[in-house]
Amino acid sequence: MEFYFGGTEVNVAISIANFGGKVKHVSSISDDFIGDTAKSYLRKFGVSTSSIVRSKRPLGVYFLEVGAVMRPSSISYNRSHSAFSEIQPEMVNWQKSLKKCTWFHWTGITPALCQGGYLTLKEGLKLAQKKGIEVSVDPTYRSGLWKYGAQPKETLSDLLQYCTIFIGGINEMNEILGTDFKYSNEDFIEASQQIIEKFPSIKKTFDKIRTLINASWHKIRSRMWNGSEFRETEDLDITHIVDRIGTGDAFAAGLIYGLQNFDDYKAMEFGAAASALKHTYEGDVNFSNVDEVMNILKGNTSGRFNR
Repeated sequence: MEFYFGGTEVNVAISIANFGGKVKHVSSISDDFIGDTAKSYLRKFGVSTSSIVRSKRPLGVYFLEVGAVMRPSSISYNRSHSAFSEIQPEMVNWQKSLKKCTWFHWTGITPALCQGGYLTLKEGLKLAQKKGIEVSVDPTYRSGLWKYGAQPKETLSDLLQYCTIFIGGINEMNEILGTDFKYSNEDFIEASQQIIEKFPSIKKTFDKIRTLINASWHKIRSRMWNGSEFRETEDLDITHIVDRIGTGDAFAAGLIYGLQNFDDYKAMEFGAAASALKHTYEGDVNFSNVDEVMNILKGNTSGRFNR
C-alpha cells in the first residue's frame, strides 16, 4: 500500500503554490504525529498552515484501487468520524484567515462531510463576499460522502449564492438545478445560463471535459460560458495515465492561476494543460510549475529528455 496526503482544496493549494502563489489552507487535522507530518507536507510547498486547527480525532482517509484499461478504479471513504468532521464555526477566525486574501476557493467535499463543515464554510464565504474577494467553487458532488442528513441540492445552493466563479461539469449542474442536461456544448450553455440566472453573483462557468478511450487513455479539454460567449479548447491526448486522482483539482488550480494572469481562453488552456500534466504524477498533487505547463501549451508534448 502507498499513501499520500491530499484532499481537494489541499491539492489546489499546493498546485497554486507551485505556480508561485501565496496560499493558506483552512482546515482541522489530527493532533498527533500524522497531523504534524501533514502540516510539514503543506509547509514544504510553501502553503501556510496558520489557520489549521487540531483535533483529537484521527485524520480522514480513503482507499483507492487503481484500475487499468477496461477495469475502472474504485474508491472507499473512511471520513465520517475524522478530525475535520468535528469542525465548528467558532473554531476558525475568518477575519484573521482572510486578511490580505484576494481569492477564496472551496469544493463540495467540505459541506458533504459534516454540518460543521457546511456552517464553518458559510461563515467564511459570507465574509469573503463582504470583503469583495473572488470566490471560486468546484461543487465536486460525491454521493458517498453525504451521510449526515443534509440534502446536497439545498446545501450547495445555499453556498453558491456567495460565489463568483463556477468550476464544474454537467453532473454538478444537474444536481444543483434538479435538471437532466446531457454533455453537449448546447446543454452546457443552457445549464450555465440557468446557473448564472439562479445565482447572479456567478459571472463565469468553466468545465473540464474528459473523453475516455479506456481507463489508461483519456483526452482532456476545457469549455466556458461567461454570460455572453462560449469558448472551447482543443483536446490534449493522455495516452498513458500514471494517476488520475487530483486531475480536476489540477485543472481548478491552473484555471485560478490563469484567470489572475491571462485572459479567459488562455486561462482555460492553462488549466487543461495543468490537468493533463497531473495525470503523469503519482499521488494527489500536481507538481508542475508554470514553465512546464506553458511548455505543453507551446505544443511540446513529445516527452523528450530535457538536458
